[in-house]
Amino acid sequence: MADPKIAVVFYSTYGTNHQIAQAAADAARAAGAEVRLLRVAETAPKSVVDGQDAWKTQLAAMQDIPEVSPADLEWADGMFFSAPTRFGVSASQLRAFIDTLGGLWSKGALANKAVTATTSAQNPHGGQEATILSLYTTFMHWGAIIVAPGYADPIKFEDGGNPYGYSTSAGKFDETGKKSVAFQMNRLIEVTRKLTA
Repeated sequence: MADPKIAVVFYSTYGTNHQIAQAAADAARAAGAEVRLLRVAETAPKSVVDGQDAWKTQLAAMQDIPEVSPADLEWADGMFFSAPTRFGVSASQLRAFIDTLGGLWSKGALANKAVTATTSAQNPHGGQEATILSLYTTFMHWGAIIVAPGYADPIKFEDGGNPYGYSTSAGKFDETGKKSVAFQMNRLIEVTRKLTA
């Protein structure tokens, strides 16, 4: 059986989702997948980014990671998305990238691919579940196969319990989070293998 091709796509302002994506990519490689770790392009004005030292520093820290393109999603068998919450939906940078995918969608190139999502927000009630669910609505339009973690592993009772996908408060990504992300990635790979067998 061929190794599944997994695209780990993330946007990160201050670093939490970068850490989540890196942990997801590490877990996918450990499971034998071919992995592309890809960042979403920054669309905020340079003056805004430069006005916040933490944002500017994080952007500089990611410069060696390729920016995602539609071709990467066409290549992938499975996709793992991570982006922060903004007012109950994903950050506009990720939405802007998603809005470039009409060509792939129109030819069915995103259909029947396994996909999952994670997020972070300022606090536990800051829209974490709503953000993941809004992404899943988009993925349903693609015809993709949503792979949520559910409560299919005891780690979900330790990590805060979001059955839709791992989520955390901004700046808080610990060993429990890494285990939860690894479980979610391994579940994605398991389903992807079945879909591509």
